[in-house]
Amino acid sequence: MPILQSLVTSPLFWIAIIAIYTLKQGIHFVPQNRGYVIYTLGKYDKTLSAGLNFIIPFIQKVAADRNLKEQSLDISAQAAITKDNITLLLDGILFMKVTDAAAATNNITDYKMSVVQLAMTTMRNAIGEMELDQCFQSRDAINAKILGAMSEATAPWGVMVTRYEIKDITPPQSIREDMEKQMTAEREKRSVILTAEGVKTAAITRAEGDKQSRVLAAEAAKAEQVLDAEASKTAQVLQAAGKAEAIMLVAKADADALTLVGTAASTEQGKAAVTLTLAQGAIAAHKAIAAEGTVILSDGNTGANISSTVAQAIAVSSSLKLSDS
Repeated sequence: MPILQSLVTSPLFWIAIIAIYTLKQGIHFVPQNRGYVIYTLGKYDKTLSAGLNFIIPFIQKVAADRNLKEQSLDISAQAAITKDNITLLLDGILFMKVTDAAAATNNITDYKMSVVQLAMTTMRNAIGEMELDQCFQSRDAINAKILGAMSEATAPWGVMVTRYEIKDITPPQSIREDMEKQMTAEREKRSVILTAEGVKTAAITRAEGDKQSRVLAAEAAKAEQVLDAEASKTAQVLQAAGKAEAIMLVAKADADALTLVGTAASTEQGKAAVTLTLAQGAIAAHKAIAAEGTVILSDGNTGANISSTVAQAIAVSSSLKLSDS
């Protein structure tokens, strides 16, 4: 106890404590993605980056600690009037990051609140330049327009807006009812159009099928006719060839017969046989003429000729028998 009392009353002890406190005030470990803004005697001096940093105690101080990471800010629902005087409720989300900690501290009081208010104002201005249908169909255009306007306005604050997205667009109840009716009508219209297109496609398909069927039938009939014609032509050619061959065979047989007769007739017996044949033919002719009627016209020599012919035929026949014996 006397030792502690003597230590507390010792000037060296308090000097040591003051020295440690002063040293602590002059050493700062800055985390990653943070920026410490340093004022010297109330005036901006520098911005400490991540790592170990030293400042002059009691003369310099950390005026602000800025987060340099990208941050998201919700934009609460607000009313905006379109170009065709329709009131809409819109909300969104904004992404931003501090690029200059000194500017975010020295040039603006509350950069987050300022960015949110600027986003709301810019969004109302963008909606006011569009009609209702455009607002629903051009969200990307609205987002890009808001982002471009805010990037230019927040540059002096050391803040960069990286992205802006509209989350919901809520029209009045009456407009929603009208839109639902319009969507129902559009769906019915699309249904009717699709049905008509289906009927049209089916009719075209059937017509194409009938056409193809007729074409195939015609081609089959044509092919059949060609085959029939080819078969008929082949048959005719074969028939003609057969007839020609038959005629040639008959002619050859006749020629062979005539040759044989001529050879036989060139002999004495052949000549006698020919004479006999002629005589027999003459007798047969006279008999045929006599059979036709009862009146026979004659030149007066017919009887003599007949008798001569008969006698000649008998003589020839006798001579032939004798030669055979």
